[in-house]
Amino acid sequence: MNEWPNGWSGDQGNRYGRGSSGDPEGARAMPQVRRDAGPGYQRHEPPLPPSMSPHRGANVPPQQSQGYDDAYDDGYNTGQVYGGGRGGGYGDGYDGRPRPNWGRRIRRTLVALVVVLLIASVATYFWADGKLRRQVDLSKVIDRPEAGDGTNYLIVGSDSREGMSAEEKKKLHTGSAEGKRTDSMMILHDGSNGPTLLSLPRDSDVEIPSFVGSDSGKKYPGTGRHTKLNAAYAEDGPELLVRTVEYNTHLHIDHYVEIGFAGFANIVDAIGGVEMDIPKAFKDKWSGADFPAGKQTLNGQQALAFVRTRHAFAGSDLDRTKNQQKFLASLASQTATPGTVLNPFKLYPVMGAGLDTLIVDKDMSLWDLGQMFFAMKGVTSGDGKSMNMPVSGSTGGNLVWDKAKLQQLVQQLKNDEKVTVSSN
Repeated sequence: MNEWPNGWSGDQGNRYGRGSSGDPEGARAMPQVRRDAGPGYQRHEPPLPPSMSPHRGANVPPQQSQGYDDAYDDGYNTGQVYGGGRGGGYGDGYDGRPRPNWGRRIRRTLVALVVVLLIASVATYFWADGKLRRQVDLSKVIDRPEAGDGTNYLIVGSDSREGMSAEEKKKLHTGSAEGKRTDSMMILHDGSNGPTLLSLPRDSDVEIPSFVGSDSGKKYPGTGRHTKLNAAYAEDGPELLVRTVEYNTHLHIDHYVEIGFAGFANIVDAIGGVEMDIPKAFKDKWSGADFPAGKQTLNGQQALAFVRTRHAFAGSDLDRTKNQQKFLASLASQTATPGTVLNPFKLYPVMGAGLDTLIVDKDMSLWDLGQMFFAMKGVTSGDGKSMNMPVSGSTGGNLVWDKAKLQQLVQQLKNDEKVTVSSN
């Protein structure tokens, strides 16, 4: 009895199904699949060597079955097409193209980004460094005290109206006085024990020492003449101011930085204003100040009015210097941030607004300027200290410094020690 369905024969000689041919059915159905290049093969191709022939012949040694698990190819081609290599076969979605190496692409993108940022940083540095106005020659200052540890910056806010239109002068309540005078003066000491910001009231009583004229080169001997500190600047500019500060404090000044009214207001506007917490409301018709109490963001015009106001306070210039310290520390804190430094749309306007109006000494580098800003920021971080010059009284409207406290203060700054002296 034939147990094969539909009349199939169990004869292993016809092992591929119905029909008399000994060829695989798939091969008959796919004549394009090459089985041999022997006699009767119609395509004009060179014959295959016997070792590559899919039919076993007399010249082909018998092959031993290695079992189903070995996936051994016995040479027969059934016409089925099997995938190979990385794709595997039909149905796996492989289209023959190499898959993207995302890890390599990400690495290349990061490297390119770093290179672009490096080039931009270097270009920005040279651009900004070239905009510094190095106009103050400290080599003209004579009889200087010995330098101590740390770095001392003399920071001056002048009432210069340079480059301001009549409308701007009216808007900023600056008046129209010719020339320029110092509106604020501070010494910023940057050392290993944290920064110290020391305000010098412009009404301080000081002695004008011997000095060499900045333009004439002529030496003027000291006569023991006393005057207000801001008068030294008005008499012969930054060089005489540095000479007078060094003579009366015995503290070496390493760098000089000056900014005028317009530059100050422009920097504040460029960073989008400075947030301040004003404890008590005040008004001043002279500076244009009109501030309610509480937290508020000051624009350039308001900021200038805030740091210039003195008539609204009982302590006059001493109270004003405290506001100046508070504002400058907040300005530095909000400027020296990753959001400004790493954002070119903010960095360039800020630097452009500030550097055009900054006047510095000839040895001042952009790096020194950056160090100064970060030291100023440190004043409000808890690591630093801000104070007024200790005052013991007044004479003729001039504030007299406390000589004992001044000597102790200068000694601590020179030795880069923690400042323990107080303003009171």
